[in-house]
Amino acid sequence: MTFANDTAEALESGVFLSNSELEPDTLTTFDELVDFFDRFGYTGRRPVAEDLEAVRAIRTPLRRLFLSSRDDAVPQINAILAEQHAVPQLVRHGDSDWHIHGTSDDHPLDQRILVETAMAMTDVVRDGEMQRFSRCAMEDCEGVVLDLSRNRSRKYCTVTCTNRAAQAAFRARQSED
Repeated sequence: MTFANDTAEALESGVFLSNSELEPDTLTTFDELVDFFDRFGYTGRRPVAEDLEAVRAIRTPLRRLFLSSRDDAVPQINAILAEQHAVPQLVRHGDSDWHIHGTSDDHPLDQRILVETAMAMTDVVRDGEMQRFSRCAMEDCEGVVLDLSRNRSRKYCTVTCTNRAAQAAFRARQSED
C-alpha cells in the first residue's frame, strides 16, 4: 500500500515529533521548532515562541496513537478531529498539487500537527495498515518506527539506532573470531 504524499508526510512528521522527546530531547528550543516546521514543509503561519510548549505537549499523545491497535486508534483520531473542529478542505500551494488540509493555516501549529496527523491516520486505519508502526528494535530505545517500505523491513526509528545496531552486530562477530 502506498499512501498519498500528504499522508506520508504527515505520518513522518508526527513520528519524528513523537520521537523528539526521547533522550536526548531534540525539541527544546524555538530554533529547533522552526527547523521542524521547515523540514516537514508546513505552510501557513510560521511558529511563534508560544508554539514551542504546545507542540512539545502533543508528543506523548502522538506516540500513544502511533503505537495503538487499530480499534484503539479510532477513538483517539475521532477525539482529535472533534476537539480541533477539523474541517477537511482540498488545497493546493507551492509545488504541492491538490491535497487535504484538516484545518486552516492560521491555527496554532500544535493544532495543525494534530489534525494533519489524525487525518493521515484515518487512511492508515481504513487501509488496515497499523502494522506500519512499531517500537524500535534497539533494546534501549522506545522510538516509534514508521515503515513505509514495500517489504516492511524497517526495524529502527532513526539512522542513529540503525548504526548502533550495525556496530553491535559487528562487535559481536569480531568477538566470535
